[in-house]
Amino acid sequence: MKRSEVNTIIAEGDAFIRRFGHILPPFAYWTPKQMRAPETATIRERGLGWDITDYGAGRFDEMGLFLFTTRNGALQDLKRGRGMLYAEKIMITRRDQLSPMHRHDLKAEDIINRGGGKLVIELFAPDADGSIDESARVTVPCDGVERTVDAGGRIALAPGESVTLMPGVWHAFWAEGDDCLIGEVSTVNDDKTDNIFRDSIGRFSKIDEDVAPSHLLVADY
Repeated sequence: MKRSEVNTIIAEGDAFIRRFGHILPPFAYWTPKQMRAPETATIRERGLGWDITDYGAGRFDEMGLFLFTTRNGALQDLKRGRGMLYAEKIMITRRDQLSPMHRHDLKAEDIINRGGGKLVIELFAPDADGSIDESARVTVPCDGVERTVDAGGRIALAPGESVTLMPGVWHAFWAEGDDCLIGEVSTVNDDKTDNIFRDSIGRFSKIDEDVAPSHLLVADY
């Protein structure tokens, strides 16, 4: 992705988020120089901030995701079972824009449709070694009510609805009808090692620095 494209996506995404009455924290608007200052070390270490990804494929409109991590605990706390054990993100998936099939080994997450179009989630259960089970049905809680679908089945979430995904559950998602604002509440988030994709793709984008960044991405840290 070109840095100029990333800058535009950030500006458009911030405006989209504000349409739903959601305001990002102050550090979202810090300059790259401010973000590199010593006092922001915790923000950088926890991976907070802007995250624009095309999964290394160079086709953001077809396969990509806008994310902003607002808070995140430490893996050390998660391992000892005490401390800040949670994380939160705000995300945007564009209409028909795929977030590809993947699972997490550590993270449990609630995916919440915060507004816009329908959020469609495709699901597979893991088999004994963690790979996709092409035959097993999948049961997931949706706002406290269990829903079961066949392997590869889809759940469509209207604004206000959510699904809970436990570690190991394979999932892909996209928006239907209109762009979708998504909330994510989870256990500690580790995007460097806890994203296992079905296909051979990357988690972060390769950036062509055609202009200066308006804001740093998590991957820039």
